[in-house]
Amino acid sequence: QVHLVESGGGLVQAGGSLRLSCAASGRSFVSHAMGWFRQAPGKEREFVAAISWSGCEILYSDSMKGRLTISRDNAKNTVYLQMNSLKPEDTAVYYCVTRRGRVVTNMDYDYWGQGTQVTVSS
Repeated sequence: QVHLVESGGGLVQAGGSLRLSCAASGRSFVSHAMGWFRQAPGKEREFVAAISWSGCEILYSDSMKGRLTISRDNAKNTVYLQMNSLKPEDTAVYYCVTRRGRVVTNMDYDYWGQGTQVTVSS
């Protein structure tokens, strides 16, 4: 059974930074893309960032581009999301995802974590 466990969320002031982590377990993640989505209250879930198994293919959302760095450690089956210059509108639950194959920006991911809350105060 696949488990994706997010950590690193919390409360931060506007302009601050957070680093989210997601540890995956339960199967081999070779050739799996990993990434992040988010959902703010009253809004639809949206793509944030994703990275291929090799790390050569990376996609970022337009709304957060320039403020994000996604990376992964395949030996640990872990993906990281460094978020800088956070804004109150970044407040949301952030979900870790994974799928076999290439990175995509739609919701076509096979597995989802439970989410971690990020709250940015003004």
